[in-house]
Order: sequence, then structure tokens, then C-alpha cells
Amino acid sequence: MSTERMPTIVPMLSYENVEAAIDWLARAFGFQEATDERYTEPDGRISHAEMRLGGGVVMLGHPSDQYEGPRRHAESCEPARRWREPGYVVDGVHALVEDVGEHFRRAKEAGATILSEPEDQPYGERVYRVEDLDGHRWMFAQIID
Repeated sequence: MSTERMPTIVPMLSYENVEAAIDWLARAFGFQEATDERYTEPDGRISHAEMRLGGGVVMLGHPSDQYEGPRRHAESCEPARRWREPGYVVDGVHALVEDVGEHFRRAKEAGATILSEPEDQPYGERVYRVEDLDGHRWMFAQIID
């Protein structure tokens, strides 16, 4: 992505299977792939991709075959399992959407792990919390009056 179109801050998330993440994030969260930003290794594995939602961008990567997403890592690491027990987004991504209720329904229908139902917050947002296919946590929000 050219720097003139790049937001000031861009989250970078690693996935065990970037191709599966591209498909899942599009289906569940409504992201669109920036197809000119996909990098494929000689073995056919996608090592980098960029996804857009509104004016935001998230980079997806596959650092190595030893990488484990948060969900799988917690299966063999007791401290990781414990910090994931509360349904909060501790390390994750916050994204604004136009209709959080519709976004929630889409994610739920796609089989996302729902951490909380949409609810109004005292800071002027309606939010829900969710995990993606690798266990990365997201908070989707809509500004409310």
C-alpha cells in the first residue's frame, strides 16, 4: 500500500494460515483484501496480506511454521490460558463500524467466538467483543449519541 493511503497506525497480526484468515476475516467481519499487497512464497504459502475495513488497514503475516495463534498457544501454556479466561480484549484490535448490531450478526453467523453481546458503554460507544479463527481478540464499536 502506498504511504499516502496508509493510515497512521496499522495493526500487524500473525496467523497460522494467512489464506484461511483472509477468507475468514472477509466472511465474518466484512474486511476486503488489498489484492495488490499479497505476497506468496515459492511454496505457495501466503506470507503477507493486507485487509481493509472502512478507512482502516490490518496487515496479516505468517512469521514461521513454529508460530501458534493465541488460541492454540493457550492449549499448551497455562499462563496464556489463564489470561484468556476473562472475555476482555487485552491485546487486540478496536475497530469502528457503522452498524454494530449487523456486524455482530454477521460474525456470529460465520461462527466467530463471541466474547460479549453488543452493549452500550458510558464513553459513547456500543461494542461487542469477539475472537477470530486464531484467537486474536477484536472489539467492534459503533459511535452512539
